[in-house]
Amino acid sequence: MTEFAEHSHSPGNRWLQLVLGILCMAMVANLQYGWTLFVTPMDAKYHWGRAAIQVAFSIFVLTETWLVPVEGWFVDRFGPKIVVLIGGVLVGVAWAMNAVADSLVILYAAAAIGGIGAGAVYGTCIGNALKWFPDRRGLAAGLTAAGFGAGSALTIIPIQAVIAGHGLVIAGLDFNGYEAAFLYFGIGQGIVVILSSVFLLAPRPGETPVALAKVSLTARDYEWWEMAQSPIFWVMYVMFVLVGAGGLMATAQLAPIAKDFHIDAVPVSLIGITLPALTFALSIDRILNGLTRPFFGWVSDNIGRENTMFIAFGLEAFGIWLLSAFGESPVAFVIISGLVFFAWGEIYSLFPSTCTDTFGTKFATTNAGLLYTAKGTASLLVPFGNVLAGATGSWHAVFMIAVVMNLAAALGALFVLKPMRAAHYARIGSRVPAPAQ
Repeated sequence: MTEFAEHSHSPGNRWLQLVLGILCMAMVANLQYGWTLFVTPMDAKYHWGRAAIQVAFSIFVLTETWLVPVEGWFVDRFGPKIVVLIGGVLVGVAWAMNAVADSLVILYAAAAIGGIGAGAVYGTCIGNALKWFPDRRGLAAGLTAAGFGAGSALTIIPIQAVIAGHGLVIAGLDFNGYEAAFLYFGIGQGIVVILSSVFLLAPRPGETPVALAKVSLTARDYEWWEMAQSPIFWVMYVMFVLVGAGGLMATAQLAPIAKDFHIDAVPVSLIGITLPALTFALSIDRILNGLTRPFFGWVSDNIGRENTMFIAFGLEAFGIWLLSAFGESPVAFVIISGLVFFAWGEIYSLFPSTCTDTFGTKFATTNAGLLYTAKGTASLLVPFGNVLAGATGSWHAVFMIAVVMNLAAALGALFVLKPMRAAHYARIGSRVPAPAQ
């Protein structure tokens, strides 16, 4: 039976915490998933080159991910409120800087500030979900990560409309279309995060239910330095990099890929909706990238983490191959890119859940944050996608490398990670909670 200790906070409070976490994640989603919309207009104005502009994306992802363990350390000791509040301020400042950036130096500085802010929000909200929901860890982490994956879906069309508009003048400063979009959405997103942070709380002892899961849970809590000595952590890290690199490439390069395929503006009609192929793809991709996180998180709660990884990573490899083979068709591009994002986004629920199952709940924010730095490592490969595509004259080689990486991760989940974790539990002990009565 699920039990709670008697505290001033009701059990239902954890669902409020989950909703607040999802909202905060949605507000920082555009910093990553809306970025592709700004690359071409920035290049058109300043002629910096795509590869140089995409360095800003890599800087953002690096600072968003590699500093999460530090931010997580503060969260585990001082609570989520102050860390998310600071994150909201930095998110607003970063996009305001993008709005006035007239050099790559300013653009890169803004990317670093935005990455720190987004990472503070992301790491905190994922860690809070892992702590509040030991009984539904995969689902809760997936729903929270879905806010980041799908949070930009509703704003894709508004952002494109502002970018295509005539801009605005504020205090004598002239902001063109994409600059106005940076300013409007940056300030708005930052304000929502700041207001939401006021209500965030970490669970106290006894406020969470007894963990009722169908997966094995570690019998002890590991600090980050203990976890970093475990080969299991490094196997998960490598797998995260392998799968993450392909998805980040698609996220950052989808607009340039569609343009190189000469289909970005071609109208596509599906389910009674007609939109340009790129707009349609971006909207569907964001939705599916969000839905996959709670879906595969829930699946992993029921059939096991590694089994789910094998299925999802294998599906990702297949989807990327299909995009390479048939992506020059506008309709196929929209549908297949949706499959690619659906099979990729689950890494943000599966890996933190597996990490916390293996290394404990007490330091979950720090530990999951350390694993999350693998996303930053993967982002280092994103600019090479442009370089390789330019050298070969097509995206085919980039796609094939991504296919091989995903297949390696899928096989590694079943034949490397799964037996290693089984041996880990046999050595240090585990608990497999009884089903709910």
